[in-house]
Amino acid sequence: MNLLRKIRSRQAGIGVIGLGYVGLPLVIEFCRAGFPVTGFDVDPKKVGSLKKGRSYIKHIDISALSKAHSAKCNKSGPSAISRQLSANFTATTDFSLLQNMDCILICVPTPLTRNREPDMTYVFTTTKTVAQYLRKGQLIVLESTTYPGTTDGDVRAILEETGLRAGKDFCLAFSPERVDPNNKDFSLRTTPKIVGGYTEACLASAKALYDTIVDRTVPVSSTRVAESAKLLENIYRAVNIALVNELKVAFDKMGIDIWEVVEEAKTKPFGFQPFYPGPGLGGHCIPVDPFYLTWKAREYDVATRFIELAGEINSAMPDYVVAKAVKALNDAGKLPKGAKILVLGLAYKANIDDDRESPSYRLIEKLEGLGALVAYNDPHIPVIRKTRKFPRLAGRRSVPVEGGYDLILIVTAHDEYKAIDFKSFGIPVVDTRRVVQKKFKLLYRA
Repeated sequence: MNLLRKIRSRQAGIGVIGLGYVGLPLVIEFCRAGFPVTGFDVDPKKVGSLKKGRSYIKHIDISALSKAHSAKCNKSGPSAISRQLSANFTATTDFSLLQNMDCILICVPTPLTRNREPDMTYVFTTTKTVAQYLRKGQLIVLESTTYPGTTDGDVRAILEETGLRAGKDFCLAFSPERVDPNNKDFSLRTTPKIVGGYTEACLASAKALYDTIVDRTVPVSSTRVAESAKLLENIYRAVNIALVNELKVAFDKMGIDIWEVVEEAKTKPFGFQPFYPGPGLGGHCIPVDPFYLTWKAREYDVATRFIELAGEINSAMPDYVVAKAVKALNDAGKLPKGAKILVLGLAYKANIDDDRESPSYRLIEKLEGLGALVAYNDPHIPVIRKTRKFPRLAGRRSVPVEGGYDLILIVTAHDEYKAIDFKSFGIPVVDTRRVVQKKFKLLYRA
């Protein structure tokens, strides 16, 4: 049976490498579609959690999988469906099982080095592992955001070292993830899926695969177009966030509230899209992805000045926030050295437990560098996990929101913070997200 027929009949074995914010939702959707799915990860803790039916990502509820199926086709009770799904899904650290997969999706991180250059270690190491078990008739799809030419250049070269040829012996494609954690309006299924293939046959196979789990696929002419489209999406956001961050600083000098300006500007029904300022960029995409293009552009002697400038502005925001905190302390007759500061929010966006590239880490580091005694609260992250950039903060625990501090710094707009009467604490509050709606004397916007 050929690959297309296997996909359309739901008999194709699906292997998802990387069971994080991108890979785990894919596992769920392919299971919902009725495929036999195997999830691969190097982290045995993740694999162990999934085997026990537990989700390690707060907003991804894997128990909802059985509920979705029971609503559609269950006549014998949710438990029967749950057993069926369990039989269709395997979580493993054994990558030799890749040889049994018909479709392999690579969903591993693509971070930056300290010099803001692409760190392709995860992608290339994973591709080499896939190459060990590559066989004829398989479909390999890269979902990790990367620079143009990664799929049909670097990844293809590694896979073809086996002697098999892309487009002839196996299919190769790129389909960028478009995950927005905890977005209530758009899910993996309802978000259009861009798909680019190395050849027309590769595109047909990849499109057929994703047609089974998303409402709309968007086929494009090449893997490079697909890679570039994902970069454009995030560069667009990074540049516009930088613009509004720059205006925030300028308007603050003029005594104008940038948040009010944005709210009024967005009443125009055409020609304007609102972007909001913040304490610095967070998440895996916007702080990282634009620099994949700047790095690649240098290979062609092209200067990407908008991207570089946006990066400079957004990277400077933590310093701006710290300066506001120092001013607030100074106005209260206190020095940053020895000041007790409570940072509210460790996640990079509201109401999730995702702390990737969170500006909170930079703010804590900078404030402690000034001698401040910093604690944090985050109802979604009770303990700081080990990170590559800030390992010394690992193990710290969230503390209650209460008085007794010299300053409160609001970094994340969790819903839990919106009900707090910050004025009652009688201490300076620096708000970077406009969580506090009513102004009071000790409130500082940053």
